[in-house]
This record gives sequence, C-alpha cells and structure tokens, in this order.
Amino acid sequence: MNKKLAMMLVCTATLSSAVWAAADEKSVAYTAAKESASTEFKLAKSKCDTITGNPKDVCLAEAKAARVHTEANAKAEYKNTVAARTSARKDIADADYDVEKAKCGSMTGNDKDVCIKQAKSNKVAAVANAKADKKVVEARVDANDEKVTAEYKVALEKCDALSGQGKDNCVAAAKSKFGK
Repeated sequence: MNKKLAMMLVCTATLSSAVWAAADEKSVAYTAAKESASTEFKLAKSKCDTITGNPKDVCLAEAKAARVHTEANAKAEYKNTVAARTSARKDIADADYDVEKAKCGSMTGNDKDVCIKQAKSNKVAAVANAKADKKVVEARVDANDEKVTAEYKVALEKCDALSGQGKDNCVAAAKSKFGK
C-alpha cells in the first residue's frame, strides 16, 4: 500500500512540475515578446526622430502599432483565452486606426474628412468582427457542452439495460469517457 501511495505522489509531483514548466515557458515567451516589442519600438522611434512633420507622425504611429501588435498577440498567447484574443484584436484595431488617422493628417478638406471616416469605419468593422468571433466561439463551446451532455445521457441509458457489476462498469466507463 505504501508503494502505491509513493508512486501516486511521485506521479503527482512529476505532473505538477510539468504543468509549472509549461506555465513558466509561456511566461518566459511572453516576457521575451514584450521586451522584443519594446526594443523594436525604441529602434523604430529613433528612426522617426530624423523625420519631421506628418511623415514623422505616421512613422511614430506605425512604430507604436507594431509594438501593440506584438504585445497584444503575446498577451493573447500567454493567457490563451477567448477574451484575451478578443481584447488583443481590439487593441490592434485601435493601433491601426491611429496609423490610418495619422496618414490622413497630410490631407486637407473633404479628402481628410473622408480619410478619417474610412479609418473609423475600418476600426468599427475590426472591433465588430472581434466581438462576433468571440460570440461564435462561445456558442460553439456551449453547443459542444450540450452535445457531450446528451451523448452522456445516451450512454447512461444504455447502461440501464445492464445490472450488477456490468452496470457499474458501464456507468464508470461513461463517466470517464465524458468527463462527468
């Protein structure tokens, strides 16, 4: 009995260390991506310092957008949730809007107004798509949960035809298969 307990503890410790290693690996990758984004931003920003006027504004907006893209995607990968991915897409849409708006800065009159409206339209569309995709993923998860529950009920119903140890084994197998 003590050998079984010792083996269970060793297995549990091994599994726990594997989970922590994977989590630690994700954390290291996230931190590295953030540092890389910061370094790339500083380099791009220094290149923008030699430019003046609206091209400088565009250059800075593009540098900031590149940093946001990298950081947002890294954060979404690190958290690995639908909400994190949606948030990343919204942040990227905001950054892209800032770039488009900066590009409109060199225009005048109606051309500038149209350009800004188009940039805003692109942002609204990107955010709406991110929200819609989130709802689709959530709906698919809910549908899959309902499907698994229905299949589990069918498996339990099949077990009702059995009796004794056979029924117990059937129920245990169904619970195991469907994670109940």
